[in-house]
Amino acid sequence: MRHRRAGYKLNRNATHRLALYRNLALALFRHERIITTVEKAKAVRPFVEKLITLAKKASQHPEHALHARRLVIARLGTPSKAELCPEGSDDHRDHDPTMVIVKLFAEIGPRFKDRPGGYTRIIKRHQRRLGDGGKTAYLELLKEGETKKQRVPAQAPAPRVEDEPTQETEQSGEGQPQAAEGTQGQEAPQSGHESQRQQPPSSETPATEGAAEQPPKA
Repeated sequence: MRHRRAGYKLNRNATHRLALYRNLALALFRHERIITTVEKAKAVRPFVEKLITLAKKASQHPEHALHARRLVIARLGTPSKAELCPEGSDDHRDHDPTMVIVKLFAEIGPRFKDRPGGYTRIIKRHQRRLGDGGKTAYLELLKEGETKKQRVPAQAPAPRVEDEPTQETEQSGEGQPQAAEGTQGQEAPQSGHESQRQQPPSSETPATEGAAEQPPKA
């Protein structure tokens, strides 16, 4: 069991793993972009960013610059005194005798003085490593003034609700026109009292049923 033993082992012992981290950090500070496996990139990333944090604090507080430089030399080891572009290297750049630690404190550290962490980026590649087909990735330093783009998940549009008539409204709506058509041309029935008031009084009394007609008097 590996309780309280966080970190990547990379199938190496402690000294071999430390040497790997130092060599990868040296290459990254030299070229600012390297190609390695995804597992190595994730493992060396905290190691590199802690060194950059020390250089950044040295640029913010010059009185602690000497102490920060000694810490970087202790962690990075002899690669800290390596040249940026040694003479006779396969790189197509001109010979540059500047030491890596000088570039770290003079250029890389002040570059991230306003950034609270996150100085590197890992970009996965679709090309596999020859031989074992391991996954590869780019490990690179962010440029000056560059910010990481955060992926904001696209929000689903709100459901569109359409006002659909319910069955009750449909039935009531169908019944209303018929009632209106049926009452067209007809007056509404009136109550008995109102009908009696509105009817004019007749002078002639209606004849009773069964009464015989009387002849007119001469």
